[in-house]
Order: sequence, then structure tokens, then C-alpha cells
Amino acid sequence: MIIVYIPKQYRMENDEAIQFMKSHPFALLITVDEHRPIATHIPIEIREDVGKIYATGHIAYGNMQKKTLDNNADVMLIFQGPHSYISSSWYTVEEVPTWDYLAVHAYGTARIVTGDELIADLNMLLNRYESHRENGRLMSTLDPKLLESEMKGIVGFRIEITSIEAAAKMSQNRKDTDYKKIVTELEKSDEQAETQVADWMREKRKGLFE
Repeated sequence: MIIVYIPKQYRMENDEAIQFMKSHPFALLITVDEHRPIATHIPIEIREDVGKIYATGHIAYGNMQKKTLDNNADVMLIFQGPHSYISSSWYTVEEVPTWDYLAVHAYGTARIVTGDELIADLNMLLNRYESHRENGRLMSTLDPKLLESEMKGIVGFRIEITSIEAAAKMSQNRKDTDYKKIVTELEKSDEQAETQVADWMREKRKGLFE
């Protein structure tokens, strides 16, 4: 079942969407509690195992969203990339403006993890963000008593991702002249998101800029 409307020309391939989630790990976790949506912004780790895709993470113990995470088959994660307003003044013909963006919606079944599973997930998270740092804080370097105390304050979860809907709406419908003009104008910006959109677009039509 398709939940998000994405025109065919803007749909990301599944492999690209998975890589996108790995590269943009700060996601929005969404569940529903008695018909009321709940959302938490958290870092997520994506792993692939025997043909399946898993998202792992944790929230604060005091976060009431924890009540919606165990054996819940209706969990949603939103991963967002760079986005930008696109002025129609950059086109060679008169049209309305638009917004370019990269985004992935992942749906799946969540369960709570504890003990060794939670430790393994936290170890993976720390390895990603600390292993390259001088005196990085890894599981093996942290005081066991501190770890035990801190772990009491979180709730870990894993989500088996069952479907992905991903959009890369990045002016693919524009002819080369307009496409090049959009990139040129975005590259003049002081906004990082706008220059990142330009970088993505430039990479997709390299021949235009040689």
C-alpha cells in the first residue's frame, strides 16, 4: 500500500533510500497513543541482516512514547535531507515556484530491547560517533557503574522495517538550461541546505558542468 504520494520521477530506489537513512541518522520517530500522534527526534542506526533492515535507537525512560513501542506494527520513521525553495524566476519560461527536498519515510514493527541486545546497540552507536576521536568514549572505556546507572534512564528499541517510501524531488523534471540555472543560483547562497541541494543536483547531471 502506498501511503505517501511520490510521482514516479521523484522516487528513490530502495538501495539509495537505505544509504540515505544511514547518512542522515537524526530521525523523527512517530507512533500513536489512543489516536494521538507522538513524535521524538532521535539518532537512529540502520543495519542490514540476512535480507532484513533494522532501525535501532533509544529514548528517555520518562518519555511516554515508550508505551507505544513494544510489539507495535505501526511505527514510522522520517529521515530528512537538504531542501530548498526554488524560485521560478530561474526558469526560462513563466511558471510557479516550488520546493526541492530529499526525504525517506520508513515503516515497521517495533519492540523493546534490554540487556545484551541494548548493550550491543549502544556499543554500535558509540563506535560510530566516538571511535575516531582522541580519547573517544567507548563502552569499553566507560565506568561500568556509570553505564549501569545511565542505562536505567533509557528505553531501547529495534524496528524491523517492512516498507520504505522515499522521495528525491530535486528538479529532475527541468530541462538542462533551467536545471543548470537552479544549481548556479543555489550555489550563490550562504545557506548550507541550499548549497547541499546544489551539490546533489550537480552530481546527478555531471555532464552539464564539465
